[in-house]
Amino acid sequence: MLQGGGDDVDINYVRMGEESGGGDFVVLRASGSDEYNDYIFALCGCDSVATLVFSNRDAAFDPFVSETIRNAEALFIAGGDQSRYLRFWQGTPVEDAINSVAAKPAPIGGTSAGMAILGEFVYSAMSDTSLSAATALQDPYHEDVTLARDFLALPMLQGVITDQHLKERDRIGRTVALLARLARDEWTANARAIAADRETALHVDPVTGHAQVYATQDHATPYVWFMQTSSKPVGVRRGMPLSIRNIEVYRIAPGASFNLTAWSGDGGIAYTLNVDEGTLKSSRTALY
Repeated sequence: MLQGGGDDVDINYVRMGEESGGGDFVVLRASGSDEYNDYIFALCGCDSVATLVFSNRDAAFDPFVSETIRNAEALFIAGGDQSRYLRFWQGTPVEDAINSVAAKPAPIGGTSAGMAILGEFVYSAMSDTSLSAATALQDPYHEDVTLARDFLALPMLQGVITDQHLKERDRIGRTVALLARLARDEWTANARAIAADRETALHVDPVTGHAQVYATQDHATPYVWFMQTSSKPVGVRRGMPLSIRNIEVYRIAPGASFNLTAWSGDGGIAYTLNVDEGTLKSSRTALY
């Protein structure tokens, strides 16, 4: 379950509870407290809901922590700051424990920063400034364009980077720049992205790759975007505005679907994006 931030979508926890078989539900955070417990427990039909809040990397080596995660029948990673998740968990027993839950397979979800770390590739947010589309398009090697890999290994998310709050924070140019970096640096032969707007969640079957969108009732842009590069970019240079062509986009809303195995959708809108010297252009009237 990948949600782009904002108010939680209730059905996320209903469906995660169903897929868990009603077992133990664990929430992971690197800030905040346990306010998710009562909310999720009222929806999931689970035996229990518990929250682990990390304030440092040392906690990731506590045997109680990794055992609690490994025993989870459902796992949710809250929003906040994805750089803390990487700093606290990468290369620790917590990373191994999360991957073991995914391998069961048991339902795993994340919202905002929690969604950001679910792909094979991660915008890691390691600089002091959140990366804007304008900055990324003007220099895809800017110091704010920080990327990570070799962290989580979730089914169907290999070769994928995610982005969140897409239309709300005007981030589609940022997502394109991240894709361009993955392709130019040859991290993957076929760079792909899944991006969601706030209050919008994508539910992915980890076996078939079938995916559907769910959203809060009154959200105006309940969309998820699937994007991929179609050729190796040549206009991706340090200190220079980005140029890249033919980024393939498929956008779906509730009622439409997408299959990650085939990387094709039904009931959505297909279009392409091009960037010419830092200026993003769409084959549609609108970028989104």
